[in-house]
Amino acid sequence: MAKLSIKDIDLAGRRVFMRVDFNVPIENGEVSDDTRIRGALPSIRYAIERGARLLIASHLGRPKGKVDAKYSLAPAARRLAELLGKPVPLAPDSVGPEVRAMADALGSGEVLMLENVRFHSEEEKNDPEYARELAALADVYINDAFGTAHRAHASTEGITHFVEKSAAGFLMEKELDWLGKALEQPEHPFVVILGGAKVSDKIAVIENLLKSADSILIGGAMAYTFLKSQGLETGRSLVEDDRLGLARELLAKAKERGVEFLLPIDNAVVDKSAWDADPRSAQMRDCSVKEIQPSEAGLDIGPQAIEEFSKRIHNAKTIVWNGPMGMFEHPPFDRATRALAEAVASSSAVTIVGGGDSVAAVTEAGVADKITHVSTGGGASLEFLAGDTLPGVAALTDK
Repeated sequence: MAKLSIKDIDLAGRRVFMRVDFNVPIENGEVSDDTRIRGALPSIRYAIERGARLLIASHLGRPKGKVDAKYSLAPAARRLAELLGKPVPLAPDSVGPEVRAMADALGSGEVLMLENVRFHSEEEKNDPEYARELAALADVYINDAFGTAHRAHASTEGITHFVEKSAAGFLMEKELDWLGKALEQPEHPFVVILGGAKVSDKIAVIENLLKSADSILIGGAMAYTFLKSQGLETGRSLVEDDRLGLARELLAKAKERGVEFLLPIDNAVVDKSAWDADPRSAQMRDCSVKEIQPSEAGLDIGPQAIEEFSKRIHNAKTIVWNGPMGMFEHPPFDRATRALAEAVASSSAVTIVGGGDSVAAVTEAGVADKITHVSTGGGASLEFLAGDTLPGVAALTDK
C-alpha cells in the first residue's frame, strides 16, 4: 500500500484521532450487531498497547446535522468498553472546550469516544473550520473506516489537512490490499458475480472489470435489462428501459474483449398481480428466460442458471461478488443467493464478498468464515471496484 500504515507511526504518549465506522444497528438502546465494532478492534488495541491517548470518532445514522438522542454513540461506547475490558467514556460532543479538556486529560493507553460527528452539519459539508477543530484534538490521524472512505467529509478527508500525519488502520489496509489485488493482480480465471436491482448502479464496475475479468455472471433484477436489450420478453420484471442501449453496448464490449458475459438461462417467476395482492400466496414457477409471460415478473435466477454459475465459481482462482441474485429478503427467492454463497465458500479461489445483501447471504448461510475477505464497505467497495479514487484514502499521507 502506497499510504502510511498505523504501523509506520510512533503512537506512544501521542493523542491519536481514530476515525472508525461504528454506524451499527441499535435496538432498545443496545448494539444489536457489533461486527463493525469488532472489525476496528485490532487498530484500537494496537494503539492502546503502544500507549496512545486515543480519541475514537464515528457517525451513526442520519441525524441531519442536529443533536438527536436516538443517534447517540453511547450504546457503541458501552459495547466497546465491554469488548476492551476498560472504560470508554463518551464525550458530550465531538468539538468544543469541554471535549478539548477531556482529550488533554487522557493518559497513555486511555480511550475517549467522541459523540456522533454528524450532529454537526459541517461534517458532511467537509467544512474546513469544523475539520480544523477536530484536528486540534490530536497529533496524529488514523482512518480505519473503509465504509466511509468514498465520502469527502470533515472527519474522513478535511481533518487530514490539519494534522502532521495521516495513516490507514489495519481494517482499511486489509480492504485496500484485498480489493487492490483483485483489481490489479487477480489469479485467473477471475470470475465476477454481480447482482442487485439496477444496471445503472454497476455500469462503472462492469466497465472497469471488463479489463481484467474472465467471466462476469449477472443475476438480480439487473439481468432483465440485459435480457430485454437482446429482444427477449421480460414481462413485468424490473427493467431500466432507458438503459437498454447501454446494456447492448456493455455486451458488445465484453464480446470484443473476449470476456464471458453470462446471463441466466432460466429464472423463478410469479404472476405480478398475484404478487402485488399478497406475496405469500403468489406461486413461484421456474422457466426458461425465453418463456416469461407478459403478466409475470422474474424474482430470482433459476436452477439451471445456478448450476451454470456454480461451475464457473468452482473453476475460478479469484472471485469478487457484489449484489444478490434475486429478491433475497423474500424466501423462496433467496434460493440462488444462498446456493451461490455455498458455492463461493466451498471454492478454493481467493474470494471477496461486498455489499449488504451478499454479506448477509454468506453470514446467514454460516459460511462467512470461509470467505477470504468480507468487505465492510458497500458503497466504498463498489466505487473502488469501479476504479474511482476514494477521498478518504487519497487524503492519507504517502509512504
